[in-house]
Amino acid sequence: MIDPWVWLGCAILLAYTIEAITGFGSIVIALSLGALLLPISEMLPVLVPLNVLMSGFLTWKHRRHIDWHRLKTLILPLMLTGTVTGYLLAPWLGANSLRLLFGALVVWFAGRELWRLSGGHEAIPHSLNASRGITLAAGITHGLFASGGPLLVHALAGIRLNKGRTRATLLTVWFTLNLTLSLLYLFDGRLTASAGHLVWYLPLLVVGVLVGEYLHQRLNEIHFRRAVYGVLLVTGLLLVLRAGVFLLAP
Repeated sequence: MIDPWVWLGCAILLAYTIEAITGFGSIVIALSLGALLLPISEMLPVLVPLNVLMSGFLTWKHRRHIDWHRLKTLILPLMLTGTVTGYLLAPWLGANSLRLLFGALVVWFAGRELWRLSGGHEAIPHSLNASRGITLAAGITHGLFASGGPLLVHALAGIRLNKGRTRATLLTVWFTLNLTLSLLYLFDGRLTASAGHLVWYLPLLVVGVLVGEYLHQRLNEIHFRRAVYGVLLVTGLLLVLRAGVFLLAP
């Protein structure tokens, strides 16, 4: 059987390659595949700091396009509150409960994206209170799994922002939240314990981005996205089934 940390390295390489091709979040992909063999709590202190490096660079590069008003009045206060709440909740849930919840989130997200790509979904604006509630929930899922993207994108459905402003604003969100989580992992000792893995995986981030940039113009992005979401859907189902078996076992 493959060493779990070697498997995670392969997942990180694949995740950052896919992110460079599609712009889709690397943590969701790496965590989904890695969770088949490793506890989520052991992977986050590795995956989150890696993302800080990438999102920090991109945030600075695109800083002129950030929607500061929406960021400060709606997104960041609720996302930060939810992230800290999720971080505090995680130890109470246990490894298999986390795997079950994360698997369900991945199944929902991948299924929704496949439906959207097939032409079956249009973004419908939420009420302000609904957007706030979903944004807070997105923050909680970010604190639990560093994967608040799916729910946050859902919370912002129907808000008209051009692609550049949306990307720059979301990059700022991920940089801020993942830097916060990295500091929390440093204070609780998990970041220091994971430093060895982090150093070894850092070159994989660079290689993945370079390979993704090379492939970006050479692949049909729509077909590629369908394949990625299909793999995520299957992976999410496997996580749910595996966690369910352990939770239901006498």
